[in-house]
Amino acid sequence: MRTVVIDAPGQIRIDTRPDPGLPGPDGAVIEVNATAICGSDLHFYEGDYPMLEPVALGHEAIGTVVEKGADVRTVEVGDLVLVSSVAGCGHCVGCATHDPVNCLGGPQVFGAGVLGGAQADLLAVPAADFQLLKIPDGLDTEEALLLTDNLATGWAGARRADIPPGGPVVVLGLGAVGLCAVRSAIAQGAGTVFAVDPVEGRRDRAALSGATPVAPPAVEAVIEATKGRGAASVIDAVGSDATMSAALSLVRAGGTVSVVGVHDLNTFPYPATMCLLRSITLRGTTAPVQQTWPELIPLIQSGRLNTAGIFTHSMPLGEAAAGYAAVAARTSDCVKVTLTP
Repeated sequence: MRTVVIDAPGQIRIDTRPDPGLPGPDGAVIEVNATAICGSDLHFYEGDYPMLEPVALGHEAIGTVVEKGADVRTVEVGDLVLVSSVAGCGHCVGCATHDPVNCLGGPQVFGAGVLGGAQADLLAVPAADFQLLKIPDGLDTEEALLLTDNLATGWAGARRADIPPGGPVVVLGLGAVGLCAVRSAIAQGAGTVFAVDPVEGRRDRAALSGATPVAPPAVEAVIEATKGRGAASVIDAVGSDATMSAALSLVRAGGTVSVVGVHDLNTFPYPATMCLLRSITLRGTTAPVQQTWPELIPLIQSGRLNTAGIFTHSMPLGEAAAGYAAVAARTSDCVKVTLTP
């Protein structure tokens, strides 16, 4: 099979590897119909994470079950399924919460060096009953792909931001996760949602969803708009030192900062005294992907949560290098790319 591999920062290629076998009696193998490049994949591409050997990339995929183990009960060969980007063992008390982060064996992410990469022709999926969901009626390819990671992350980030009814919210970073967070905050009852990004075109995209676009630095504008109080909730969809520091400046006393952007491996200089004196809650979240599906799917099916416009480009799997370069440029016209095997 073909799989997208990174050898070193900026060096993407298509490798040919043996087809994967079943990862145990509770596992399955899917033929990937569509996959996507996530902003967190760029941490490998831009050299934020060390690599001792080439890494098969990708953690967002939908596909068709082509083989399943004897213990798999919820899907059948031939079913079109979506794959949770975050995996758990599926059998422990932690996984019983439907949040793979709670897995007693530790959560794993596809395409991060342990499990196979989803940007491939085939993908082996352990604990298939936990990781896979047969795609419900009324969901298209893009909606299903967003449910594997980005929409689940944006939704969870908004949930954990403690948004009061009608409260002001700031979303920092308007890539795919940030745009999903904007729509999620609005769906969860936020009042004004300030959408902050240095790229004007991305701010314009957020405005189409009902957000108020703000160019960084946003502190003065948000403080003025909230009559000096600051935002009740801030969702950081970037996770850099600069955005996390900005988030702590934008949030009001007693408010919550919810970080869903992926930080690099360096230590963040946390202003502990300032946060203590202002009673700020700081949360970091890896999305409980499986836990979000019962909430998100009905909202999408009913049209109450619109996912259009998050994906901007589609390319064949063989053009993955061009896709990564386009996403890494962080332009207004390219937000998220699908790759089709």
